[in-house]
Amino acid sequence: SEIDVDGGIDQDIFDINEALGLDLFEGDIKLDGVLERNSIIGDKYRWPHVIPYVLDDSLEMNAKGLILKAFEQYRLKTCIDFKPWEGEKNYISVFKGSGCWSSVGNCQEGLQQLSIGTNCDKIGTIQHEFLHALGFWHEQSRSDRDDYVSIVWDRIQTGKDHNFIKYNDTTTDFLNVPYDYTSVMHYSQNAFRNGTEPTIITNIPDFMDVIGQRMDFSDYDLQKLNRLYNCSSSLTFMDTCSFELENICGMIQSSDDNSDWQRLSHVPAGPNTDHTNMGECKGSGYFMHFNTRAGAEGSTAILESRILYPKRSFQCLQFYFYNSGHESDQLYVWVREYTSAHPNGTLRLIEEIKGSPATYWQLHHVSLNVTSKFRVVFQGVRGSGLSNGGLSIDDINLSETECPDHIWHIRNFTHLLNTSPAGTAGRIYSPPFYSRKGYAFQVSLYVNGTTDNPFNLGIYLYLISGANDDQLQWPCAWQQGTMILLDQHPDIRQRMSNQRSITTDPLKLSDSSSSYFWDRPDKVGSIASFPNGTTFMRGPGSGIATFLTHQRLRSRNFIKEDSIYILLTMEDISHLLSTQPSVPPTFVTNTTSIFCPDNPCENGGVCVIADKAPVCRCPAGDNWWYMGEKCERKGSTQENIVIAVSSTISVFVVMLIVTITTAVCLKKKYSRGKKNGENFRLEV
Repeated sequence: SEIDVDGGIDQDIFDINEALGLDLFEGDIKLDGVLERNSIIGDKYRWPHVIPYVLDDSLEMNAKGLILKAFEQYRLKTCIDFKPWEGEKNYISVFKGSGCWSSVGNCQEGLQQLSIGTNCDKIGTIQHEFLHALGFWHEQSRSDRDDYVSIVWDRIQTGKDHNFIKYNDTTTDFLNVPYDYTSVMHYSQNAFRNGTEPTIITNIPDFMDVIGQRMDFSDYDLQKLNRLYNCSSSLTFMDTCSFELENICGMIQSSDDNSDWQRLSHVPAGPNTDHTNMGECKGSGYFMHFNTRAGAEGSTAILESRILYPKRSFQCLQFYFYNSGHESDQLYVWVREYTSAHPNGTLRLIEEIKGSPATYWQLHHVSLNVTSKFRVVFQGVRGSGLSNGGLSIDDINLSETECPDHIWHIRNFTHLLNTSPAGTAGRIYSPPFYSRKGYAFQVSLYVNGTTDNPFNLGIYLYLISGANDDQLQWPCAWQQGTMILLDQHPDIRQRMSNQRSITTDPLKLSDSSSSYFWDRPDKVGSIASFPNGTTFMRGPGSGIATFLTHQRLRSRNFIKEDSIYILLTMEDISHLLSTQPSVPPTFVTNTTSIFCPDNPCENGGVCVIADKAPVCRCPAGDNWWYMGEKCERKGSTQENIVIAVSSTISVFVVMLIVTITTAVCLKKKYSRGKKNGENFRLEV
C-alpha cells in the first residue's frame, strides 16, 4: 500500500494559502503595513550576509530538515549564510503557521516571522519564501512584465485582482536582469483563476508550462540575489570543470608519472562524445582521457587540480567516468594535502573507482574530509589485460557539501517513458539500499504516473526487511529520506534538480489499521521479490504522485545520454526534535550552538550551550542592552555618557592634584638647594 503526502494534488504555494482562506498580499506576502516600497528594497531593508534564525517548536520534522537543506542551497549558490540566533537584534523565526508566507526584506522589527505550514515542506517553496525575506517580490510584478506575459483579468477570482499589480519603473529595480519565465518567484499559469482557464499567458507560448516552477533557483534568480547582496563568489562551491577550454581549468599533468591524460572529443572505443554537450555542439565537447591501449602494465598518468582552500571539514567530489579499457585498468582518487609539517604536500588515497568497462558515462561521488589546502589527484593505472580504449573523466564538480549516500541510475529512460503504462504496471523499483543508521529501504518510480495522475513522475519510499532489523529501533523514528532527480547540467551551481523528502514519524498509524506505518517491514509489510528471485518484506510506501510533470522533465538536463539519476540519502534528524537550531558546520562555526533545556536568563535573554557550558545571550537595542551572567543589568547609551563624563572629570581632578603636589614639592626642594648653596639639576 502507498500513501501520498500531498493527497495526490500538485498544490502550489498560492493554492495552499487560498484553501486556508488566507488573504495575503500577492498570495504569500505579509505586508507589515508597508506597501509603497521598491520591489527590491533599499539598503536599509537588507539582511547581513549571515542571517540569524530560529526554528520554532511548531514546525513539522520534515520541514525542519528541508529548511536546513534549503540553507545549503543558498550557501552553494550565493554568499548568503544562516546561523542560529544568539541574541542579535533582527532575526527570522521560522514556524508552522497557516500556509506558506513571509514578509519582504528585513523589516527591522526584531523577530520576523516566516511560515512553513502544512504541505509547504518543499525545498523550492522554502527558497521562495526566504527570497521574499531577502527582499524580492514576485517576478510578474516587474514594471516590464506586459512585454512578456498577458494577464487575463476576467479569469481572475473576484477580489483577487490586487495580486496581479505591477510596479512602475520609478519604484522597482530588477537589477538589469532579463525577465525570467523560469524564476522560482513567478506565479504559475493558473494562479487565482476562477475557472479552468489560465490567468497568465506567456507571450512566448513555449514557456506556458515553465512558469511557476518550484524546483530550485533559476540562473536569473541567482544573478539578482548575488547582485543585490554584492556576492562575488558562493560559500561552499569550490570548482567545476567540463574541459571545454584548453587550460583544462588550471589542472596540471604530474611529472611523477610515465604517461599523460589527453584532452579529446572522441575515442574510437568510446566515448564517442563528451558528457557536457553529448556531441550536440560542433567545435566543442571535450573530456580528459588516459589511453591504456599502449604502454606497459602499471604505467600511470596523474592529473592534479589547482590548489584549493577548504573552509569546512568535508567536501563532495562529483564527476562522470567512462571506462572503455580493460577491467584491470584502475582509476584512483587521491588528495595531496599541504601542511606546515609537509609544505610540499603528502598524498592520501581516498577511493578506487571500480566498475567493469561500459558503453556509457557513469556518475560518481567521492566524499573528502580535507581541512588544509589541497589538490584533487586523478591517477589512471594501466592493468594487465588487453585494452581497446582507456579511462575518461568529464564534468567535475567539487563543493563543500555532503555527498548523497546512493545513486539509482536508470538507463534507456526514453523507451520507458514511451512504453510504460500509467499505474502500478508502469512502476519500477530501485535496488535495495541501507541508510546511515542501518535501515534497509527502497524507492519506486511511476514512470508515467499513477492512474489518477498520469503524465507525471511519481516517487515513493519504502522500508524493507534488512540484515540489521533485529538491532534497530522500531517503529523507525525520524529518518529523513531525500530523493533528488538530478539536473545533469555540467555546473553544479546552475542545476535545477527536483527533490522531495519523506520523514518517518514513529507514531504515524496506517490508514487501514491501528499498526504503526513505519514499523518493522516483516510486521506491517507484504512479501516482494528482487529480479533475481530473492524474497523480502516491503513495508507500506509514502511519496508523491505528482513529483514532476513530464513537461518539466523534458525542460532541463534531467534526461541525458538517455539516462536519469536519482540521488538518495536517508539520514537521522532526531536531533531536530529539540526544534531549536542545530545545523551542519557553517562559516560561523564558533557560534553554532544549541539551546539550554532550562533558561536561567532574565529580561528576554536566550541561553545557549557554548563550549559545553550554558551562556546567556542578552538582548540589545539601538541605545540599550542587558549584561551580566543572567542579563540582570541594563545598560544604555545615556548611562554610558554619564559614566564617561564622570570618569573624565575624576581623572582630571586626580591629575590636577598630582600636578599641584609635584609643583609644591619641587619648589620646596629648590628652596632648600639655594639655601645650602648646592648646584642641582632637575631631571625629567
